[in-house]
Amino acid sequence: MYRRVAVKVGSNVLAGANGDLDVGRIGHIVDQIANLKRSGTEVVLISSGAVAAGRARISLDTKLDTVSVRQLFSAVGQVRLMNCYSDNFHRHNLFCAQILTTKENFNDRRHYLNMKSCISTVLENGVVPVVNENDTISVTELMFTDNDELSGLISSMMDCEALIILSNVDGIFTGKPGEDGASLIPEIPAGNNSFRLCISSEKSGFGRGGMQTKYNIARKVALEGIPVFIANGKRDDIISDIVNGKDVPYTLFTPKEKRLKGNKKWLAHSESFAKGYLVVNNGARNALYDDSANSLLMVGVVKISGYFKEGDIIGIMDEKGTHLGLGRSSYNSEEAEALIGIRDAKPVILYDYMYLYDF
Repeated sequence: MYRRVAVKVGSNVLAGANGDLDVGRIGHIVDQIANLKRSGTEVVLISSGAVAAGRARISLDTKLDTVSVRQLFSAVGQVRLMNCYSDNFHRHNLFCAQILTTKENFNDRRHYLNMKSCISTVLENGVVPVVNENDTISVTELMFTDNDELSGLISSMMDCEALIILSNVDGIFTGKPGEDGASLIPEIPAGNNSFRLCISSEKSGFGRGGMQTKYNIARKVALEGIPVFIANGKRDDIISDIVNGKDVPYTLFTPKEKRLKGNKKWLAHSESFAKGYLVVNNGARNALYDDSANSLLMVGVVKISGYFKEGDIIGIMDEKGTHLGLGRSSYNSEEAEALIGIRDAKPVILYDYMYLYDF
């Protein structure tokens, strides 16, 4: 039994055949969460569905750009979605809380910790947090890839013991689900990236993402030490069955043994916030991936790219152009440029403020 889990519910799970909210399915999901809560498992719910809920009710008389349409549909649909969740949690004498966020809220460590504090307070007071991207104010360059990306960030930030991503298929298959010869892949080790070749690039019917996004997020979260299940949210009792260890269809991404801590959890999901890059030589690359905990020294830096301030997130790459990781800079870009190759300068990225990718 897990102490705390994150559950991400996709638009294809919440939408009925006509595209409108499937109220019965939402009720069943809430029933499972309420039962888990009574059994001692906290649930952080990351829920899509606002845009689909709004689209089903609004007929457009004027032509709008893509962002404006999304803002309109989500503004109308978020009210319907939360009313439905609230009514169903009320049947169990429970309250739920709406938590809307944007990618920009995770831009720096202070905003990240503010979000963590908010969700922690909600959980500590027995309320179920329902998290969604605030599409009403998001614009394209500041949006999450989809709520799969948001669920990975939330599960890591909130120290969840598992992430359950619910789609409208049973998991990841060796081919396109439903085609002859395609079979469900029950388990994918965190460090194994060969299964990506099995995945279709098709997007989901109502949401922005597809199975490729789910695979990428699940693999990243598993590498951070959190098991990730991709399962079919249309199956009755699927959340309860997974948490209780029952033999049901899913794809499990088995986690690394060592979990990320502190700043590294924030950095692991901060690629899009990088203001610039450092290029390092082979000696520095080898030192970073050594078993000992090494900071990145200026003597190993051969090139600076971009404009950044002290404290900004910057990327790390080798001379072949391979992205190695991310870190928080101890210098601004002009200072770092002047210190390239200097042996006695303080580290440009301290170990505790560095996240390296697995290869």
